[in-house]
Amino acid sequence: MQTYRISFFVFIISLLTFSLNNVQAQAASNSFVIMIDPGHGGKDSGTPGTGRYKATEKDIALDVSLDLGKMIEKNLDNVKVLYTRSKDVYPTLNGRTVLANKKDVDLFISIHCNAQPGKKGTAYGSETYVLGLTKNKQNLEVAQRENSVIALEDDTEVYKDFNPNSPESVLGLMIAQEEYLDRSIKLARYIEDEFQVTAKRRSRGVKQNIFYVLAYTYMPSVLVELGFLTHKKEEDFLNSKKGKALMTKSLYNAVENYIKYFNLNKKSVSVSTSTPHAETTETVVDTSIEYKIQIAASSKALETKPYNFKGLSSISRVKEGNLYKYFYGSTHNYNSTKKLEEEAKSKGYKSSFVVAFKNGKKITLAEALKTTAN
Repeated sequence: MQTYRISFFVFIISLLTFSLNNVQAQAASNSFVIMIDPGHGGKDSGTPGTGRYKATEKDIALDVSLDLGKMIEKNLDNVKVLYTRSKDVYPTLNGRTVLANKKDVDLFISIHCNAQPGKKGTAYGSETYVLGLTKNKQNLEVAQRENSVIALEDDTEVYKDFNPNSPESVLGLMIAQEEYLDRSIKLARYIEDEFQVTAKRRSRGVKQNIFYVLAYTYMPSVLVELGFLTHKKEEDFLNSKKGKALMTKSLYNAVENYIKYFNLNKKSVSVSTSTPHAETTETVVDTSIEYKIQIAASSKALETKPYNFKGLSSISRVKEGNLYKYFYGSTHNYNSTKKLEEEAKSKGYKSSFVVAFKNGKKITLAEALKTTAN
């Protein structure tokens, strides 16, 4: 009898442990996943800067990347950080993108340092890039430098379809990535704003360019140039402990703002130890607040017909700046947005998200929820 009780007790403990692990695993799978990509590495040093320091671009990028990842995981709930490299090795450009896509990453951040060709050393300031066409000579030089590492790789065959000098090739890449462009731009703006406010650095702005790691990662993605290592004062700053800490904090603030704006780290798994009593409550709907699902942003004005949106109907279009934004569905009840979002994602719009309007004017989701709560 005693043996039976012990065996039964062990069985119950095992069952509880298994259930807890299951819940934890499920919660982990619902985390918002960020992949940080420290540029270059191993045989590829990146820019050496002025040559006054032993550290090169690959070292500074790795230091800032690892510190950023630690800060994110320490301070942001339900966010998981992955790296393309965590030591001085060289992952291929293709390998970085394949890893991000395979891990089903939600956000990709590639971190680099800039360089000015020639011996002037006068250019300074940060830049954050999203995928896009550019005719600017300086921007093209940056892209050529960052993409040139392809020549160092053993298997260049995988890059045969990547031709940043071909308008047709670039247009195809842009169409494939338009679903993510709006969010990429949002994060890029947050980053450049934070570099100015938190790190007190000069921002050269948000720019568009054809980088391989942006073209082939199928999620919102940015490439950050922390500053110019060919500018002596900026090189001193980026090699200093204080400088790296300020740039890291700026990047962290930008990521936090991005996640809060889109309400991305909300947990979909909860554990309750009590059984709630059913209650009948009256739902009050504020008809001035309208929720829609943003499914795409494009430079082209498409007809809002189902054949243009993978069979989805009830599509609306709004022009903001140079972009047309496309929305699916409409509801005054936030609780109904989950179904709409699931429908959009089931059609292939994996980065779709909820947006809010008040009397036809776009507002943040936090403002909308606060209004309806009051």
